[in-house]
Parts: sequence; structure tokens; C-alpha cells
Amino acid sequence: MAGARVERLVTSGTFSLDGGTWDVDNNVWIVGDDVEAVVIDAAHDAEAITAALGGRTLRAIVCTHAHNDHIDAAPALAARTGAPILLHGDDLPLWKQTHPERAPDGELTDGQVLTVAGIELTVLHTPGHAPGAVCLYAPDLGALFSGDTLFAGGPGATGRSYSDFPAIIESIRDRLLTLPGETVVHTGHGETTTVAAEAPHVQEWIDRGF
Repeated sequence: MAGARVERLVTSGTFSLDGGTWDVDNNVWIVGDDVEAVVIDAAHDAEAITAALGGRTLRAIVCTHAHNDHIDAAPALAARTGAPILLHGDDLPLWKQTHPERAPDGELTDGQVLTVAGIELTVLHTPGHAPGAVCLYAPDLGALFSGDTLFAGGPGATGRSYSDFPAIIESIRDRLLTLPGETVVHTGHGETTTVAAEAPHVQEWIDRGF
């Protein structure tokens, strides 16, 4: 039996907010072993995510935030698997824009630890891109799942409703750049990076006084 590992599935759909809609590709992260797993951000395609799980027990559907492109397939995936949907409470207003009739099953809180396949995922509340945005840190895997808080190239977008640029910079500086530099950052869109690689990009914004 293989140990805990990280798998990436890319799904395609749309992101809608503030009256606009854009085509997007999203990273869906599956963390687990051959027996059980969690899904981080159930984006666009519940059937494809279910196929990627391949019969493993799904312990939780973890939402890094509640923009529609990260949660649109969550209820369907929950219905297929029986897994609970977990979201930070500060993002409920965004969640209700997409799923007004279906609430999440549980609330993520800062410092909470989720366990799957013998490894721990620590919830880090990182507001800025969205009020309830979280990242998940798995020290045993040397991995951070950053949602849309941190990308290869710097901070996530903060130009739309419910976002706050000073808050995202503070979140990254205080919660993420303090992690080991070799930590691999698995992002919500695009390619992976590391904490060390992103530190200079974020420092540029800090130096400007953002």
C-alpha cells in the first residue's frame, strides 16, 4: 500500500463575481493514500473528481474559499461520496451566492487539524483574497495548499468584492512566509512553487508599504 501523497487534477469551468464571468482552469488537490483521501477545492466536475478518487473513502471536501469556481462541484461530490463539505464561516456570504439552498456541513477554524492517511493538515486562516480564505499546511509532506492566497509570482487577486489587499499581504507575511522555505506551494490555479521562491515577490509589496 502506497503512503500518503499529493495528486493534482485540473478541471475547467467559469468564475463569476461582480457581474462578470471568466473561463478558468482550477487545480483540484487530492491528498491521501490508497484507502482514504481528502479533496481540496471541488472545482467544476464532480464526475472527474470521483473518477480520480478511484473508490477511495473521501473523508472531507475542504474549501480554501467560496468563490464559485472552487466550490461549484462540492455538493454533487458530497452527494456521490457522503463526505462533508468544510468551509471557514467568514466565507458563508460568498458560498450562498452559489449554493443558496445547501449549507456546508462543517466549519473550518484557524489551527484546526485534519487527519487523513496518517498525515496532518493544519488550517491556516489567511484572509485577503476572500474573508474566509484558508491554506492547509502538511509538514509531513512538505506541502502547503494555498488556494488563491499565494501563486507562483506572488499574492492572489484582491480587485473584487469581499477582498482586501493589505489583508492578503499580512496573511502571506505572517502565516506563510514563516514556513520552511523548501515547502512546496500547491496553488488553486497554475503551477506549483515554493515558499522561498515567493518570498521576494511578496517582499516587494511589503517594501512599497502596500
